[in-house]
Amino acid sequence: MRVIAGTLKGRRLKSPTWEGLRPTSDRLRETLFNVLMPRVAGARVADGFAGTGALGIEAISRGAVHVTFIDNDRRAQLLIADNLAHCGISEGYAIIRAAVARAFETLRASAAFVPFDIILLDPPYDQPPEGVLAGAATVLAPHGLIVVEHARRQPAPESAERLVRIRQIVSGDSTLSFYSCSRAGL
Repeated sequence: MRVIAGTLKGRRLKSPTWEGLRPTSDRLRETLFNVLMPRVAGARVADGFAGTGALGIEAISRGAVHVTFIDNDRRAQLLIADNLAHCGISEGYAIIRAAVARAFETLRASAAFVPFDIILLDPPYDQPPEGVLAGAATVLAPHGLIVVEHARRQPAPESAERLVRIRQIVSGDSTLSFYSCSRAGL
């Protein structure tokens, strides 16, 4: 696993040493960030189900001003911190150890909360995509974008809460579903 582009291009990231974590492949991450490219520079990003932190680190490498990494597994939290340190990233991020929906509730209640421009959600493939969207719209900036990576066999809803699916990209067993608060495309 490596950083695909940007200021940290080529940096190798550590992989999990335990079962049950499925990092986004380099190829799918490249596809995702090719689509997101015009939105990433200067963006505030949430990396939900962060695992290794690869998606958020890619966003930082491409110019995101802040990334909030969210994962409820302590091992993942330590792996994210290790990968950030390995890349020399010492600011512009936060790591939250909590379930994603709970983290969104807590963030939204904070007086200092600023909505996210991009929310990246990569839940376990056995989790239905509509379930991970719960609460995400409440922390999304008005013209923001949510991307859910899910198993191709798990269809994503056309809409959820105030979100509308505006695009899907299928790659192997994976699908990227893009959501916005309006039908305005990418």
